[in-house]
Amino acid sequence: MRDLKSYGALSFDCYGTLVDWEGGIIKALTPLTKHLCPNTATTYDRQALLTLYAACEGRIQRQYPKMKYPSILEQVYDELAKEMDLQEHVTPEDRAAFGASIGAWEPFPDTIAALHQLSKHFKLVILSNVDKESFSRTLAGPLAGITFDAVYVAEEIGSYKPSLNNFDYLAKRCELDLQVPKHKILQTAYALFHDLTPAKKYGLDVCLIERKPNVMGGEVENLEDGITLDFTFPTLREMVDAVA
Repeated sequence: MRDLKSYGALSFDCYGTLVDWEGGIIKALTPLTKHLCPNTATTYDRQALLTLYAACEGRIQRQYPKMKYPSILEQVYDELAKEMDLQEHVTPEDRAAFGASIGAWEPFPDTIAALHQLSKHFKLVILSNVDKESFSRTLAGPLAGITFDAVYVAEEIGSYKPSLNNFDYLAKRCELDLQVPKHKILQTAYALFHDLTPAKKYGLDVCLIERKPNVMGGEVENLEDGITLDFTFPTLREMVDAVA
């Protein structure tokens, strides 16, 4: 295992690792899910709803790799309503609000303090499946006060993770923008499917942050054969402690 301090940049997935993506989705879906009858609500509990959400989002992202993330969310909202037989309760206002909800998703309790500490040792980079405007709202709100050395989003890359194209873009831009070569980048995320597995396939070192509960990120026991994690920490706080 390498010394953590041998890396020059930490590349973070934002939503799910720094910001509570799953909790944000559940809360933002309330205008729709409040219409579920008691029996159906049991069927679509948190885990089932997030599993369905992930399947819908992934399918739409593959179909429309250049679509902005708020529009992806609006499409997902429609599909979820159809799946739950709630189309009659979809309003243009609620649909648009779900697409714009990204900036209201809350950070995990340890995120802000940990990023301040980690910024003393590493360049901080964002590699996210969103658009510039959505991330700017997060940076102005939930992550206010944090400075990232580089931000790379799906809108400018032209594809969504887990495409290896996103990690190729990351590596090339980190070397160009930050003078940090590929072998000094540590991809840090909670999602095995979107981040850690494809990053490892591309040749980056990877660090798992074990955010719980975890429905959409994937479980370690389901890692593909031949894929190994370089570091694992229960939270960002433990990662800071390991650096110290």
